Amino acid sequence: MRLLARGWETPVSEIIGEGIFYLREIRSDDREKIYRWRNSPDVAKYMYTDHQITEEEHNRWFDLILNDKGRKYWVIVHDKEEVGLVNIYDIDNHNKRCCYASYIISQNLRGQGIGTLSEYYILRYFFEDLGFNKVCAEVFVFNKAGINVHKSLGFQEEGLFRQHRFKNGQFMDVVSLAMLKSEWDEKKPQIEKKLHAKGIL
Repeated sequence: MRLLARGWETPVSEIIGEGIFYLREIRSDDREKIYRWRNSPDVAKYMYTDHQITEEEHNRWFDLILNDKGRKYWVIVHDKEEVGLVNIYDIDNHNKRCCYASYIISQNLRGQGIGTLSEYYILRYFFEDLGFNKVCAEVFVFNKAGINVHKSLGFQEEGLFRQHRFKNGQFMDVVSLAMLKSEWDEKKPQIEKKLHAKGIL
């Protein structure tokens, strides 16, 4: 089920997915919940932000993203439980390119295919519905699980940003990955076959 939202330069779905799993557009009443998520140790260790986010700081950020046409957020819903967040940013309509990021709020929920399925739906939406040509991602080099999820869906490693972000008192390397529309078209049947085999699609 994919419904086009209003008020955004590129039409974006309010709901992506179906059945017990879907992504829904963030709402104003998500403010406090996402504040807790962003400061959760299970989430914060993979984020670029390197400090405890204050409520005032979060409120400024949240007000900004609600009206920012250059990025879009969805809440991940699995079996009626809100379990994470998906973010598309640096949306470039001229070059048909954007960047993807997401997180699952609890370590216990990881490894169940939730992040993989979220990314599959976003790729399908941006490549097939919106006609984008490239989706990019950046991941800390120590986040092996995140890198592997991207690669399992066909992302190619494009480069290494050495000492790119300061986190935990040191400069960290960041892996740059991306997927092209032509690669999606070629690999989509194999991706869906694997997701069906795992029972998550």
